[in-house]
Amino acid sequence: MTDDRIQKLLDTEEIRNLRTLYSHYLDSANVDGLENVFTQDAVVEVTVGSMRGLEEIREGLGGAISLFDRDKRGNYPFLHAVTNHWVKITGPDVAEGRCYLIDFETASKPDPNPLLLLGLYSDQYRRVDGEWRISRSRLETVWPERGETVSSFDPANAMTLPA
Repeated sequence: MTDDRIQKLLDTEEIRNLRTLYSHYLDSANVDGLENVFTQDAVVEVTVGSMRGLEEIREGLGGAISLFDRDKRGNYPFLHAVTNHWVKITGPDVAEGRCYLIDFETASKPDPNPLLLLGLYSDQYRRVDGEWRISRSRLETVWPERGETVSSFDPANAMTLPA
């Protein structure tokens, strides 16, 4: 393998690991750890709202943890399982990717079904000071309610799908 191909594999694996880290930090209520996942100016659009900048992301996702932590355990009110991750390096320090989300609720609730939602993360990544970070992320829900961008995909308003 050439050095460029090896570097591309290393970059791709580092980028994929960001989603795994995000899941572990969020589920364990470690919002401070999100600085290892997002750029300082990141934009995040998820079911609990849109957030701009790392501090707003910490606050918004911390609020989601509190909202779902009905048993007041302090962590793991949900479990984010991510799969089918693809990454496309689009430049020396930028990339894009998508992955599936299977989100489970672990807190007690009237409905015994632990499945909270199914969705797609669309991400843009940027290398900052030699480290990959998510610079933009949008969660599109597929179930229980289908998001508009899932059924009416428009490349002008969303990241491209793999060929």
